[in-house]
Amino acid sequence: MRVTRTLRATVGAALTGALFLGTGGWAAADESGSGQWPLGSTAFDAASTHEQATGKGVTVAVIDGGFFTDHQDLTGKFLAGHEFPNSTAEGEYQPEPGENPRTHGTSMAALIAGHGHGPGGSQGLKGLAPGAKILPLTADKNSSEAVRYAVDHGADVISMSFVADKNTPDLCESLHYAVEQGVVAVAGVGNDGLSEKNLPAGCPGVIGVGAVDEYGKVWDGSNYNSNVDLLAPGVDVPVLSADGKSYGKSSGTSISTAYVSATAALLKEKFPDLTPGQIANRLVKTAGLPASAEKDGLKLPDAHYGYGFIKPLVALTKDIPAGPAAGPLPMPEGKASKTPVVAGADKGQDPDPPMGGKQAVLLYGGIGLGVVIVLGVVIGGVMLVRRRGNSGSQSWG
Repeated sequence: MRVTRTLRATVGAALTGALFLGTGGWAAADESGSGQWPLGSTAFDAASTHEQATGKGVTVAVIDGGFFTDHQDLTGKFLAGHEFPNSTAEGEYQPEPGENPRTHGTSMAALIAGHGHGPGGSQGLKGLAPGAKILPLTADKNSSEAVRYAVDHGADVISMSFVADKNTPDLCESLHYAVEQGVVAVAGVGNDGLSEKNLPAGCPGVIGVGAVDEYGKVWDGSNYNSNVDLLAPGVDVPVLSADGKSYGKSSGTSISTAYVSATAALLKEKFPDLTPGQIANRLVKTAGLPASAEKDGLKLPDAHYGYGFIKPLVALTKDIPAGPAAGPLPMPEGKASKTPVVAGADKGQDPDPPMGGKQAVLLYGGIGLGVVIVLGVVIGGVMLVRRRGNSGSQSWG
């Protein structure tokens, strides 16, 4: 698989103005990393939310370009993960100039389950689901393998802050397998500000996430199309700076994806028996819209707003019937294949049959051709000897 674009933006301007989502004022982070406005917003109200759930006992698999597993804001949060090798150099994870390739994944993990550092965890990055554990999976072209690995190693939620090549073998099928096994899959819709559809957000069963600013307005860089299911904060949010040590602010649907994944972890803790579709149902039924969008009388889901921005506390506390297992979002049909689909192979076939298929044809064809050539040489030699023998008899007789 080739990652064509990671869902992030470079460190941006400082947060200014009043918050549409609230003015709670979350005291978090060091000098340049202060102001985690999403956690203090009325939509999130992290303090009250954590009275309901923290994500304890829930595993969130984060598939990304690398991790600082010893980072001070995530001490004790990482489980033993896996790094998937890349077969070629083409399309490997490309960090921004001067950025450590492990910075992005570490930031996403911290937004999900970070506990900060310093006195009372008052500095650094705090996550919306600080009780959750992170399964770090470093993958690029191997995201399909990473998805299946996550499912088979106990993940409850899979967070995917990347855009994949549309021809990635097995990607949607692996996510079908994940959802079928009860795993909530979340992915960003892209940072191009275009109507272009991307995977994995476009795979059935995946919650596609766009970015919203502090006023509840959709970020200009957030892609818009039918893949957009929900929005979450993703503008001027504190993350790790390029060096992976200090802090800055950034914008992108990567950040939004992390927050929706964290919310799914909270819901998984409180409602462990709900299916991925029913988790999505709670998120959809409790989503909010800015006053400007409500005035426009949007028909939901909207290409820009989806069903609206997430409200974790309401999703945890509102009395909502579980509803159908499939939930309100498009879901994959039929049964998922337990056998990964490999590039160049038909689904369900062994891509490397030892004695069958095309290889067998080539093998036996090659042997047959070799036999024909050898027989031709032998027969040709015999005929030549006979001709020479006959000629000799004729000339010597």
